[in-house]
Amino acid sequence: MKVAAILVAAGRGSRAGLTPYGPKQYFDLGGRPVLWRTAERFLATQGVTHVVVVIHPDDHAMAGKALDGLLDHLMIVEGGATRQASVRCGLEALADIRPDVVLIHDAVRPFVSSEAILRVVAEIDERTGAILALPVADTLKRSDGDLIDVTVDRTGLFGAQTPQGFPFGLIREAHAKASRETRTAFTDDASIAEWAGIPVRLVAGDPENVKLTLARELTLAAERFRGDLPMIDVRTGNGYDVHKLIPGDGVTLCGVWIPHDQALLGHSDADVGFHALTDALLATCGADDIGTHFPPSDPQWRGAPSRIFLQKAVEIVREKSGRICNVDVTLICEAPKVGPHRAAMVGVIGKVTGLDPDRISIKATTNETIGFIGRREGIAAIATVSVVYGG
Repeated sequence: MKVAAILVAAGRGSRAGLTPYGPKQYFDLGGRPVLWRTAERFLATQGVTHVVVVIHPDDHAMAGKALDGLLDHLMIVEGGATRQASVRCGLEALADIRPDVVLIHDAVRPFVSSEAILRVVAEIDERTGAILALPVADTLKRSDGDLIDVTVDRTGLFGAQTPQGFPFGLIREAHAKASRETRTAFTDDASIAEWAGIPVRLVAGDPENVKLTLARELTLAAERFRGDLPMIDVRTGNGYDVHKLIPGDGVTLCGVWIPHDQALLGHSDADVGFHALTDALLATCGADDIGTHFPPSDPQWRGAPSRIFLQKAVEIVREKSGRICNVDVTLICEAPKVGPHRAAMVGVIGKVTGLDPDRISIKATTNETIGFIGRREGIAAIATVSVVYGG
């Protein structure tokens, strides 16, 4: 038996309002849109052979993005001006396939279970449809204003859910007849079936199978899916470097040349700031250290600008899906003064890492004339970075 499903996703969701993602069927639930969640439920249900998603004509780009990874298993068609018209578009898209059974479902019911879907399918025969429904639990009141006119007996009353399933040929003809006669007041597909003389069985519904209608319901639904979110993978790396000072005419610190009466001794330009920062970045993804990638024994790095090393570390981090969040470098020296050059250093690091200035910190401190740094025999640097991995 061929079982097809039509997911109606062409509405604008006026009661929920536009979300940051567009209409409510594109609202994010734990990293996946509502529409993706719903489509995945039907695709994962054994026996469902075809799934049609009916969308608004303006939503092709959003729908394509929302259904990423599922598109090869779906048929997407444009809907009409009303839900009833959109369902008919979905039915006509299945005309050549001619499934035995068609299930019609609100795309904004992402919590429907495979068990509930199969309960509906099991109750459909060649002349009879079936829908999920729940007995009305609340006391019902009828009123034309603020005052109660009458309490309605809830005995025998049910709240209809979807999916609603029917023999394909019968419900297709019922929709076509309603269209020809311009009957547009139907609130669901079961009411069209009843009008057309198709018997419809009630099948035990599921309280979890809620329709997301209001903004608060979207928020609550997102909370339910929060457990599906991957752990945020934030890593911190530290780096340290030191180089000896010798007589000279200047030093390079964090990519900036500073005139001075001494120079830093090293195989490259001996930029302790960038060396420490390079090691800090490599540490966040276990990519060894600067000496592994740029060994001092290799003559090609003699006198090389350390910006090359930093750029390589940034590339390695990005190749491993890392996103650099912030950089903090502390330079430890008695001289030269770093303050006048701090903005230039921030600018260089920003160009290499892509960070905004408020995510880059350059600090300097002396060693209070203590030790080799205090005696102006060398300059040291400590770098700390934060990187988020995995998107």
